[in-house]
Amino acid sequence: MRGAPWRPAPTPRSTPHAVPAHTTALDWLREAGLVGAKEGCAEGECGACSVLVARPGTTTPTRWTALNACLVPVLALDGQEVVTAEGLGTPDDLHPVQQEMAVRGGSQCGYCTPGFVCSMAAEFYRPGRAPGEPTAEHGANGFDLHALSGNLCRCTGYRPIRDAAYALASPNADDALAGRQDRPAPAPATTDVPGFTRPADLAEALQVLAEHPDAVVVAGSTDHGVEVNLRGLRAPHVVAIDRLPELRGVSVTDDVVEIGAAVTLSEVATRLDGAVPLLDLLLPQFASVLIRNGATLGGNLGTGSPIGDTAPGLLALDASLVLVSAAGERVVPLADYFTGYRRSVRTAGELIRAVRIPQPQPTLVGFTKIAKRRFDDISSVAVAVGLDVVDGVVTAARIGLGGVAATPIRARATEEALVGAAWPDVAAAADMLATEGTPLDDHRASAAYRRAMLRQSLLKIAASEVPA
Repeated sequence: MRGAPWRPAPTPRSTPHAVPAHTTALDWLREAGLVGAKEGCAEGECGACSVLVARPGTTTPTRWTALNACLVPVLALDGQEVVTAEGLGTPDDLHPVQQEMAVRGGSQCGYCTPGFVCSMAAEFYRPGRAPGEPTAEHGANGFDLHALSGNLCRCTGYRPIRDAAYALASPNADDALAGRQDRPAPAPATTDVPGFTRPADLAEALQVLAEHPDAVVVAGSTDHGVEVNLRGLRAPHVVAIDRLPELRGVSVTDDVVEIGAAVTLSEVATRLDGAVPLLDLLLPQFASVLIRNGATLGGNLGTGSPIGDTAPGLLALDASLVLVSAAGERVVPLADYFTGYRRSVRTAGELIRAVRIPQPQPTLVGFTKIAKRRFDDISSVAVAVGLDVVDGVVTAARIGLGGVAATPIRARATEEALVGAAWPDVAAAADMLATEGTPLDDHRASAAYRRAMLRQSLLKIAASEVPA
């Protein structure tokens, strides 16, 4: 692991295998004296803990990827390259990101600044970032402000931070971290210590799960890390499957789109390259870039949460899950996967290997998410729609809902009401949608509000339909 200044070369640091399995990368870094990264929320919402990790790229061998150090077990970074804010520059030789933040007043108390700097550095080094026509959320230098969607500042104000981001040029030709992206990222280290295993392949992972039926499986650890930090969960054994090659594939054929369960959501968006339009609508609203850089489809579905944003979209696409165990594989329609609150048909020792989306996809798709914040928030209601429309008439309909029942559900009554109806005249179907599910009153929204938002969501999607 690397945290020292990068001029000269960073100093490797050993990750002691004696650390408890629940030790986060953030806690380990701070114990090692690299205190730039801070703990703000301990649940991946504020970004004060952001660090850079060398991960396999799509268009380059390596891409510097910003992650929440407060969520990732440090043992999951065994053998990896990590750069903290200290490793970007020194007081006498600031990194370009640090320089722009300083001269443009992007820091007051400074607590959040190292996290902002690391997230900005990831975007600074993003392959393909190039000057272009500025928009509300993209600078003339190609900087995408969404790169900072997982970083919160409580005192500086975002304008000077934005100004610093938009002032960045391209990396210099002799920039060591830019040049590092031309070489492959480190291969995942096989790790087997008390309480934690990173298996070498899927067969070993299934063997470990058979030996530890109570083990917790983690990929990005964006859910498990919260349980560790805020609820004191101490799993008897943790199995890291995020780098298993058998879970990392993406393929698009005439019959099916298959996405490996351990492909991160950020990678899903880039590797599919528009092949699943509904996911293009959904993923930008899923948490933040920091979270999407670690979170996976398998993890989001594996938790069984009724408010996981990917489930409604995949239900609307009639997706299935490929489950694998030592006994072999089976394919389960996602609509039959959830059996209760955070429960599913997946048995002990069984993993989600992949998600399959049948082709052809719906001709019209839509997704809307109701939350208190536009980004980086948990949904109160999520509605995904997949329709086939021929000559202005709905011939097939699938609607996935989140946040209105103990599990993600299909809105079957509304689907039936839509078939044969003229599109986009959906007033009657919208009234029907308001009756679907069993919404509850909680701290995010009342049941009455959720019902109203169900109805409004279908009207909104009908008014802004997106051809698939």
